[in-house]
Amino acid sequence: MNVKQGSTTFLKVIIFLAGIGVLALCIWLPVIAVRDARVHPDTAYFLIPFLVCAYGFCIAFSVALYQAFKLLTYIEKNNAFSELSLKSLRVIKNCAFTVIFLFLLGIVSLMVLAKTTGDDAAGPISLSLMGILVTSIVAAFISVLQIPIKNSLNV
Repeated sequence: MNVKQGSTTFLKVIIFLAGIGVLALCIWLPVIAVRDARVHPDTAYFLIPFLVCAYGFCIAFSVALYQAFKLLTYIEKNNAFSELSLKSLRVIKNCAFTVIFLFLLGIVSLMVLAKTTGDDAAGPISLSLMGILVTSIVAAFISVLQIPIKNSLNV
């Protein structure tokens, strides 16, 4: 096993473990949401927007993980500079923008919830803004990676 094969295998294992974590989150998410709705029945109407954002995030993140797995497979087969890898990068970037949109939707929902209940939502909103920052960095990095691939395909 050469160094490139070992590195891509390690990254594939990490992607697989992240996928298992997302699957576990999807399984336990309704249980957590129903438990919170029972504890706070006055904000139970917030359950639907929360689940829509959470499952949308999980779906977009899972698609991005799958495309990253495919991209690593292309790298292993020495097809890193191909139309297929460019397509995978494009899908990952679109998933990043979807996640950013869902974070913004969640921030708006938190602000509405904070206005109706009188609670302070500064903590969750700041965490959401940090998530937007990280996702924006990933999207920018993907855009930078797309440039040499496009240039090599046009030559």
